[in-house]
Amino acid sequence: MNLIHNTLKPSQITAAENALKNAFGVADVEEIEILAGGLSASSVYKIKVNGCYYTLKSDTPSVPVNDLSASCMEVAALAGIAPPVIYLDKSSGISITAFIEQMPLSSVYGSAEALLPQLANTIRAIHSLPVFEKDGNLKNTVDGLLHQFKTAATLTGPVIDECLALYNTIKENYPWDDPGRVSSHNDLNPNNIIFDGQKIWVIDWDAAFKNDRYVDLAIAANFYVSTDEQEHIFLSAYFENDLTDYHKARFFIMRQICRLVYAMLMFQLADKGRLNGTPHDNDMHANLADIKKRLGNGSLSLATYDGQLLLGKALWNEALINMRSARFSASIEHLVNQKL
Repeated sequence: MNLIHNTLKPSQITAAENALKNAFGVADVEEIEILAGGLSASSVYKIKVNGCYYTLKSDTPSVPVNDLSASCMEVAALAGIAPPVIYLDKSSGISITAFIEQMPLSSVYGSAEALLPQLANTIRAIHSLPVFEKDGNLKNTVDGLLHQFKTAATLTGPVIDECLALYNTIKENYPWDDPGRVSSHNDLNPNNIIFDGQKIWVIDWDAAFKNDRYVDLAIAANFYVSTDEQEHIFLSAYFENDLTDYHKARFFIMRQICRLVYAMLMFQLADKGRLNGTPHDNDMHANLADIKKRLGNGSLSLATYDGQLLLGKALWNEALINMRSARFSASIEHLVNQKL
């Protein structure tokens, strides 16, 4: 029985067989398992070859396919941040990397206060990499998502309108053209941060490009930072005790931008999953802490329409709560004063 033929999509088989032949001199595997997790459209598998485990990933081919520059994943792997790359063919989108046997972060880091300095150090290491050649435009990305959201009229009502109006304040005052951009992962959610018992690894570099450093900080914080004390620990570790009010203002504003971005990505997924174009429920009563609890105990799943819609609403509400706060006004003032 050929496991590759029985498991992979027909369009992936030839490229996967070529990868196995080039990397290991074989055309099939001893074991194969589909790996779940993340929102990437890529197909990811745990494979066993010659008695060892690896990760096989089938992704969209790079454009241009003759690009000879190192990918973001390769740069990160050379620095020991991403798992070692065994094989990569940009023209087919196939990669084989070392498989990391994952352990819970809590097995070593018993509290957020213990974990956050290590997480900040990992992010600082990413930002210290040679600057990625792949570029992007954060403002255009957010504007594009907002345009799609408003055009589709996914959700409507006063909560939506108030949040969009407050985002315009961010749009007018945030330093989008800050020249100090860095190599950035851009999707530091828990599925992409794995731990082998000794070291934190970062996987899934599909969204990586040169970007605002506060994106990685904000995304990670939106999953791991819950209190002002934890925020101080996290930012102090990242900025190596050179933390300023301006840093904190940029960080706070970016957390709201990232919450809106993730909310709109959830809404896009929910749009695809709704039955026969049935309108979404415009009731915006969704609390982020409650939704996270339900996702954690399994009573709600991100693989379902309800899970996607409710998490999107909860993230939107959390952004709005923070944008109504005195800290939001003070943070905007810091950004304005920095321009003067």
